[in-house]
Parts: sequence; structure tokens; C-alpha cells
Amino acid sequence: MRRGRVLVIGLDPVRIPGWDPEPVVAAIARGQARFDELGIDADLCLVAPDDNPEAAVAEALTGADYACVVVGGGIRKHEPLLGLFETLVNLVRRHAPGAAIAFNSTPDDTAEAALRWLP
Repeated sequence: MRRGRVLVIGLDPVRIPGWDPEPVVAAIARGQARFDELGIDADLCLVAPDDNPEAAVAEALTGADYACVVVGGGIRKHEPLLGLFETLVNLVRRHAPGAAIAFNSTPDDTAEAALRWLP
């Protein structure tokens, strides 16, 4: 039996200049595989801060009925992105008011973050 659908919002590591995205890309893939192992449908919404992330997240939120939305640490922990983080949380409240909001520690534990809130 499949559980409620999850949306994972995070920074797109390929579109962030100045560092090697491969370790994060691999961790995201492991996180998505964990959702599959647990029988949870999970969609990714990876954004770049300078490329209208609000519109991408709003579109993702209205594209399906989500039981939980996980906001990744790249958005949440990086102080210059505090305003973006607040905006995204409010977009979740507006477009998916019934969804729980969860936070991961790393891309590898994203499914576990969602499980804290899924029935």
C-alpha cells in the first residue's frame, strides 16, 4: 500500500556555481531510492535561488495533492536564503494547507523526515 505523496523542495546542486554537485546529486538519488523502498511517492522540486524559485515551487505544489512537504537544508540552513525559506514555507501553507511540513538533515534522510508526518 502506497503512503501519501511527498514533495521535496531543495536547491538544484547542478545549478549552484562554484562547487562540485556530484556528492549532492548522489545523495539526492539515494534519498529518492529510500522513498521507493518505503513505498512512498515522492516528487522533487529542485530550484536555483536566482531563477524564480517561488514560481517553480508554487507550480509543483499545485500539481498534486501532497501529504507532506520536505524543505531541504540547503534552503533552510544558508542564512542568505532566509527570505526564500520563509517565502517557500508560506507558499506551502497557501497551496498545500493540508500538508505537513518537514525538514531533513541531509538528502539521505529525507524519507525519514517525511515519515515523521505521514500516517
